[in-house]
Amino acid sequence: MEVAAILWGVEYVSRVPRPPLDGLIGDLYYLEGAPPYARLMLPAAPAPLLIVNLGAPFLIRAGTDVEAVEYTDGCAVTTPTRAWEFSYPTPTRSVGVHFRPWGLAPFLPMPAAELCDRPATVEQIWGQPASAELRRRLTLADAPHEMLMVLEEELVRRLRPINGLDIVRRMSSAIAETGGAVPISDLGGAAHASSTYLAKRFKEIIGVTPKRLARSYRFTTTVLALDVAAPIDWGDVAAGSGYFDQAHFVHEFREYTGLTPTRYVEVRQRFLREHPGHALEGWPLPAD
Repeated sequence: MEVAAILWGVEYVSRVPRPPLDGLIGDLYYLEGAPPYARLMLPAAPAPLLIVNLGAPFLIRAGTDVEAVEYTDGCAVTTPTRAWEFSYPTPTRSVGVHFRPWGLAPFLPMPAAELCDRPATVEQIWGQPASAELRRRLTLADAPHEMLMVLEEELVRRLRPINGLDIVRRMSSAIAETGGAVPISDLGGAAHASSTYLAKRFKEIIGVTPKRLARSYRFTTTVLALDVAAPIDWGDVAAGSGYFDQAHFVHEFREYTGLTPTRYVEVRQRFLREHPGHALEGWPLPAD
């Protein structure tokens, strides 16, 4: 099924791929227009991403303490552990993939951990000739639907088997279904696999360990449930999320979102003022 919409003057077309990609990918998308914010803060949600850029270069700052890096042909990034900043060109035009946590690995020539918080260019993962040819074919496509078909065909062609993918997918799905609350030791015991084996496979396929993935889901579930229109007792939020130390919660909050809890609420409230009636799911956040 394909969904098309105009969001803030930006054309967005999304479709769920056919098997065998549907078990690896949430959706393929096409994006074109002038976004309302030149810079976005992308909190560390468990969502690997591939972007094939068809417009002017964009900038990524992977962490608050590093310089922004320019990406011309696009980028791939596995499950992040901290917030990163994305700067759109105006206008922007690209196609991309929202992967399930384990979904990017079958298309990578390196372990997923090497791309954790270190986005790679499309050229770095597939080579310059392949990157240039893919962009050429996408540019020649007549419409977003055809462009997404070209991208899907490329992904099917590049799909390769990965050792341990099934067990990582099953465990990751269980972690997601519980919002990160399931004990990892229980999952490992049910899978009849050692913690060392699981940690190695998770880092190769997702980029982080099972415990780190669970933390990401737990934090994301907590933050997206916040009602920023009402007063928030951060002590209650921290305790309800399993943090016995509020200072630790605040530190992790800043690591995952790039913002303090108070500033995060201010930014969410600003978005709702500027886009009344919009069904905000929480990510991404304006960084301007």
